[in-house]
Amino acid sequence: MVTDQQVRRMRKFHQRTGKLGVAAAKAGMSEKTARKYLRSGDLPSEGRLRERNWRTHPDAFEGVWDEVRGLLDVNPGLQAVTIFGHLQGRYPGRFQDGQLRTLQRRIKVWRATEGPPREVYFGQKHEPGELCQSDFTDMSKLGVTIGGRRFDHLLYHFVLTYSNWETGTICFSESFESLSEGLQNALWELGGVPDAHRTDRLTTAVQKTGSREKFTQRYKGLLGHYGLEGRAIQAGEPHENGDVEQSHYRTKQAVEQALMLRGSSDFEDRASYAAFLRGVMKQRNTGRRERFEEELPVLRSLPAVRLETRRRLRVRVSQGSTIRVAKNVYSVHSRLIGEQVDVRLGAEDLEVWYAQRKVAQMPRLRGEGRHRINYRHVIDWLVRKPGAFEHYRYRDGLFPTSIFRVTYDMLRETEGERASREYVTILYLAAQEGEARVEAVLRGLMADDRPITSRAVEELLAVETAVPEVTDVTIDAVDLQSYDELLSPEAEACAAALS
Repeated sequence: MVTDQQVRRMRKFHQRTGKLGVAAAKAGMSEKTARKYLRSGDLPSEGRLRERNWRTHPDAFEGVWDEVRGLLDVNPGLQAVTIFGHLQGRYPGRFQDGQLRTLQRRIKVWRATEGPPREVYFGQKHEPGELCQSDFTDMSKLGVTIGGRRFDHLLYHFVLTYSNWETGTICFSESFESLSEGLQNALWELGGVPDAHRTDRLTTAVQKTGSREKFTQRYKGLLGHYGLEGRAIQAGEPHENGDVEQSHYRTKQAVEQALMLRGSSDFEDRASYAAFLRGVMKQRNTGRRERFEEELPVLRSLPAVRLETRRRLRVRVSQGSTIRVAKNVYSVHSRLIGEQVDVRLGAEDLEVWYAQRKVAQMPRLRGEGRHRINYRHVIDWLVRKPGAFEHYRYRDGLFPTSIFRVTYDMLRETEGERASREYVTILYLAAQEGEARVEAVLRGLMADDRPITSRAVEELLAVETAVPEVTDVTIDAVDLQSYDELLSPEAEACAAALS
């Protein structure tokens, strides 16, 4: 592209020499271009500002543009590629694929000159220490693995709107417990409390659908403990939480880039991955130090202690030796049937307490309508009623590993109606003798292509060599003769020669 400076140089040399070819060569342009600028008297920048009212080639869409504009008037969101496909189907052979770019340019100009008004985002003025925002974002698409296994998770994301200082906590659901833990982690890491906290319309954690109350009682209690003013966005207006929403994208992009530099998305354990995330956010916060230091002095002091994040429930153990917590079913030991137990529900696990003693702890199920059955809780009675196994509503919970599932399928083929009795007896042996030992025996029987029965498993367990405990360490005695050889005259002579 010819610049204004080139045109000025060309005119200067043309005035001196009167030779167009020499002036064009000196300015680095063709004679044709030089002649054009001599005739017009314009500079390139001035020519670009003038409106062009002629076409350089025929308009391929001239006959159908009214139809295209009619489609856009009805639905302005239609993409050019969709309209182009419609035209190709309506007028076979008239439009070639290479003309799509032309239609895209025409529609782009139409949107900018005749189309509907576009949404305007009004930048907000933020004051130091006034507002923080938080929300959950899905991190699963980053492909992080822990020990080679896929680690699907969410990130509770916290942002100060003035400085954009951010932090986050790994979690697995948008529950109140996850919000409470994440918010408190952020405030204690921050070392102070802003005036207000704004969230998305998190119906599970913050705002129940159809309720007259603006916030749930538990969320009000959390806000009150820290003296925070609660704010929630309006329905269908996610931009009101725009700082954290935009930060979601930027943070995940930064994490993705950091994973590329690291060369692997696999981590040894969850703690190492959490440390990696903290490092990414620390790096992002480095450029916000100046505005962040303006916020620190105006933050309010933290309370003396954190608020307990666990939700406390009191439930009764059913005749099936199960409890129902947060719309999911968990088994407990059959000794507790009929008793009321206290459940302390956390973001990732739940504790079962009875008579002020913790009697069980188990991972919390994600979602609703699910169940977690521990066969050890019910096996004592199931072995007495093996016929109940076949149609037990939670039967899939009685297969601790895939080997046990395969065992039951094989028993059904070989034992027929006795399959349930045989499998339950094997499961009872696993509870008594150790699940790992029984699984090893089952693997051996399958490898040797031997029939699987409860008697065969019991007999092999009886003759199996005991596995030594981890603490049973044997250290061979050290042969001191090798040290004596180092003191021999031959060894001394060799050492002297080397020195």
